[in-house]
Amino acid sequence: MKFLFLNGVNLNMTGTREKGVYGVQSLEDINAEITAYFNYDTCEFYQSNSEGEICTQIQKAEEEEFDGIILNAGAFTHYSYAIRDAIASVDIPVIEVHMSNVHAREEFRHKSVISEVCKGVICGFGKYSYILAGEALTLLIANKDQTV
Repeated sequence: MKFLFLNGVNLNMTGTREKGVYGVQSLEDINAEITAYFNYDTCEFYQSNSEGEICTQIQKAEEEEFDGIILNAGAFTHYSYAIRDAIASVDIPVIEVHMSNVHAREEFRHKSVISEVCKGVICGFGKYSYILAGEALTLLIANKDQTV
């Protein structure tokens, strides 16, 4: 499998901002753990604070024949119709992830504009949200002839 782990706005600050919410590990450390976990798969990582760059990466993922995208859009989740439209424009599965349980946080975090165009949503498991999403994509792709 070939996965793109795509992280949005402020996730470059993981490990230094809101440690009680996002933990103390850097995004690079988390990415290394993901790579080790999926050691037989190809994992590529991209982080941007720019909405347009995230859209470009989603579009390029299809061109570069990724099997799936694990997307933590950060705050863009709640208002980026551009990212939503980019997801809807590709034919590869996207799993929305969040390290925190967004439903146990501020009210504005309860609404996602990207969920309806994603195959699923995983939140609240810290760095393991990414691994759970990768496992879900693996199962989804392996059983592509079955309804999920």
